[in-house]
Amino acid sequence: MQPWRAPLNAYGRYAYRAPDVAVDHLIIGAGAVGLAIANALARRWPDKTTYIVERHATFGQETSSRNSEVIHAGLYYPRDSLKTRFCLEGRELLYKRAAQHDIPVKQVGKLVVGTAADRDYLASLKAHCDALGLHMPTELLDARAAHHLAPDLADEIECALFSPRTGIVESHALMASFAAELDTLPSGESPEAELVYGTSVVRVDPYEGAASGVQGWVVQTHTSGAAEHDTDALLCKVLINASGLNAPRILNTFLHDARIPEADWINMYFAKGNYASYRGPGVGHVQQLLYPIPSQAAAHAHQSLGTHLTLDMHGSVRFGPDVEWLAPPEGGSEDEFWASALAPRADDAWFDAMHHAIRQFLPGVARDGLAPDYCGIRPKLVGPDARTFVDFQLLWHASTGLGGQRLWQYALPDAPGAGAMLSLLGIESPGLTSSLAIAEHVAEQLAQRVWGAKNPSGKARK
Repeated sequence: MQPWRAPLNAYGRYAYRAPDVAVDHLIIGAGAVGLAIANALARRWPDKTTYIVERHATFGQETSSRNSEVIHAGLYYPRDSLKTRFCLEGRELLYKRAAQHDIPVKQVGKLVVGTAADRDYLASLKAHCDALGLHMPTELLDARAAHHLAPDLADEIECALFSPRTGIVESHALMASFAAELDTLPSGESPEAELVYGTSVVRVDPYEGAASGVQGWVVQTHTSGAAEHDTDALLCKVLINASGLNAPRILNTFLHDARIPEADWINMYFAKGNYASYRGPGVGHVQQLLYPIPSQAAAHAHQSLGTHLTLDMHGSVRFGPDVEWLAPPEGGSEDEFWASALAPRADDAWFDAMHHAIRQFLPGVARDGLAPDYCGIRPKLVGPDARTFVDFQLLWHASTGLGGQRLWQYALPDAPGAGAMLSLLGIESPGLTSSLAIAEHVAEQLAQRVWGAKNPSGKARK
């Protein structure tokens, strides 16, 4: 599997232009993470201008609305990873927000099920969870206890790990709550924030205003329906690249402009996951989410958690996702080749493979009860042959001295007055669960390194 490598404005279609207007924060991408960050910045600095641009007609049209909507417990990732930290913190923040904003949520719990050969793995997973402390309650079950909770399980299932803090959330309602607060905060204040749809980012340049002393990033945007070269140029102090499947392209742009060989650009891989709805026998007693043992379990190098059973808010059952790696087109002629794959598989071979995977733990499920539902695409930084864990990547860059900065840079360099850019790469599962924790982390980093800790809200702002 060859990686996809592409920058923005690869063919020089858009020339540099001076900025027309200045903003404090510009967030690219109105998925769950981008919206959560915009929300956090608007609440912390309501007097600063916060713009979030989204190329689609509404929010959450890519990865954020094409997943299983699970509130993950954070069972699988290494102890000191960002995935574990943000998942554990984000899970509790998400449950709290759901209660405060009437967001549909259910703490249904999850069973990770295995055969006798999987006892050692589940025991080690239990020990890993215990080492994380009280934030990770789990219970190791024998065959009798597992079948008591899920009577439809296969006879071969002899052990399970029960995670009571796993749940499900209506992702659209969660994102809608983020967007609503960009108009009116819980305090009743109206922040200087705006969410703009139908707007694509087509070029990004570092900006150093020699005469004015202003520094930051010039971001050119193109509005849907406008003439091809009719763009707007915004100067922003803080640029947040939360564009999901396309996030590496902005950093690749700087490597392209610096004439760095393409082999050293950031690799992009896309793993399609297809879901199937189900109506039929074999799941009549299911109350929890059911997960098989993940692939590559021992090394935390999960490319997928396997074809599992999830529930929606109405109790309907669906299975998925599988893993289908998308190969880029020959010659790299398609800017976003993955966009043509946003339809679920529905051929006999796919149904057979899905049914076979399900029957390993739910033998009563009938093949003719499966129907194609939807699909999503994971933004991967490594391909199918990777055997090592890959964490979330939060990369910071300053607008001055960009050519001398490292690509994989995890802290903002000391550049007083410079603009700050954060690129969020590889934000796949558990990205939805982690969104609030990521947003709080970003706001804290900007408070420490850019704006200072002052929060001019309420009376102070007036």
